[in-house]
Amino acid sequence: MCSVADMSLPKPLPDALVELIAHRFRVLSEPTRIHVLDALRDGPATSADLQNVTGASQQNLSKHMGILLEEGLVRRVKEGNRAYYSIADPDLFELCEMVCGSLRRRVAELDALLPTDITDGADLTQIVDHR
Repeated sequence: MCSVADMSLPKPLPDALVELIAHRFRVLSEPTRIHVLDALRDGPATSADLQNVTGASQQNLSKHMGILLEEGLVRRVKEGNRAYYSIADPDLFELCEMVCGSLRRRVAELDALLPTDITDGADLTQIVDHR
């Protein structure tokens, strides 16, 4: 398996590659898809399992699963009258770990800048919301 550390990216990035990277991030930008991928970390699951975890309607979940399948992030295996979904690209979790690590560092930096009385018991993501 090839990891990000093993890759050497051209500099500057070609426009076509920039578009592909941006597209992948757009696919991953939907919270329901993140919930689905997180649920699949535990192993294969059916649509019903994923509906229970995400709280999404069957129609909504079907739309998101179609996108994840098309992008090659998950796979579907039929067994009898059931379909099981699983992770097709485990490198996703390396990316998630990198993003979470970056968020942890950012929150720690923000926490260090704010006076203690502001941050005691507070959720910093609500104090500093860049949207």
